[in-house]
Amino acid sequence: MAGFVVTPVPESANPRVSDLDHFKALNDTHGHAAGDAALAATADRLRAWCGHNGTAGRLGGDEFAAVIRDVAADDFDALTTALHQPLTHRGVSLPLAASVGTCRVADLPLRTLTDALASADAAMYAAKGRSRRGSRRTH
Repeated sequence: MAGFVVTPVPESANPRVSDLDHFKALNDTHGHAAGDAALAATADRLRAWCGHNGTAGRLGGDEFAAVIRDVAADDFDALTTALHQPLTHRGVSLPLAASVGTCRVADLPLRTLTDALASADAAMYAAKGRSRRGSRRTH
């Protein structure tokens, strides 16, 4: 019988899911090297934003996740500002933008990492549906 591990998430944690806006257009217009640079810059910006208070990683494609251990250390505006800074690649300024979603772990019926990321992902897609460069705190 196969088993699995349910990872509990503390109520004080604050998960984020972000997705680059217009990533395909950036790749098509400026080439895959520019797209790769955008992915690397986004990862660096997320890692810097998390600092010692959390962890960040790429989920796949142009989607990333970050989990901050302490809501008090969370600065949502700083994250969106960092993700919306242009990137200079081969002498060209590339506009970067991301839609970001988050959830309140305390509001989840089951406080698992899977459920927290799923809720943040749903909030991110709701923000993306409203307008690009969006953010949504909860779904």
